[in-house]
Amino acid sequence: MTAMEAPSPLPRTRVTAHVRSLRFDAGGLALNLVATLGRRGGAPVERMGTVALLREWCAGAGLRPAREAVGEALLAELTALREAAYDIVLAHLRGSVPALPSVALVNECAHTAPPAPRLELGEEGVRAEEQALSGRQVLSLVARDLIEVMGSPERRAALRECAFEACGMVYLDTTPGRRRRWCSMRRCGNTAKAAKHRDRDRDRHRAPGPGRVPDAVAGPGRVPDAVPDAVPGPVPDADSGARATAPE
Repeated sequence: MTAMEAPSPLPRTRVTAHVRSLRFDAGGLALNLVATLGRRGGAPVERMGTVALLREWCAGAGLRPAREAVGEALLAELTALREAAYDIVLAHLRGSVPALPSVALVNECAHTAPPAPRLELGEEGVRAEEQALSGRQVLSLVARDLIEVMGSPERRAALRECAFEACGMVYLDTTPGRRRRWCSMRRCGNTAKAAKHRDRDRDRHRAPGPGRVPDAVAGPGRVPDAVPDAVPGPVPDADSGARATAPE
């Protein structure tokens, strides 16, 4: 890249309903919460901005909060916890130190004990009792999940950030060899590869080949001027039947 050449901008992608949809493929409860803010590397997309979407996220994450617990207060608290969790994970991936308030918030949320599991006896036998969670218990389960990830050398080593610059989603790579580069090949891998292919095509059409004057300089219907650096060959005799070749 020359001094006058600006870096390539991030690929422009539409914010479709698919982009706004909630994701539960990050590898854990806390990381799925972090994924409720999409496109962190470009123009962020909020996926959990309403109480209705909060309720949908809880259902998709396997949480069962009490009806009265799901409201604006829990939404604000989970959003704050989400950003603290992202700060901690990103600091690990970048080899830096997270902000002290982020660590303090996670520890504070984890302090509340989640409900003790219980068995109940029904007509079909014994099963686990489904218990409604308070808002504090929802926060505690998310915070404890993050602590388990960061406290496990194996899980911590599997943390990744999507290689598609506009995405930036963090996830656990559990593939063999841990060579997963994108959060999803279908979502980001194909988009990143298509963008790279477009860049190659653009560069190929922009850069003139050796001994060639760009079309923009030559103009339509105009024979390009001789290239100064070209070494002239011998001029053929008029009766030799040879014909000079115009530069490409």
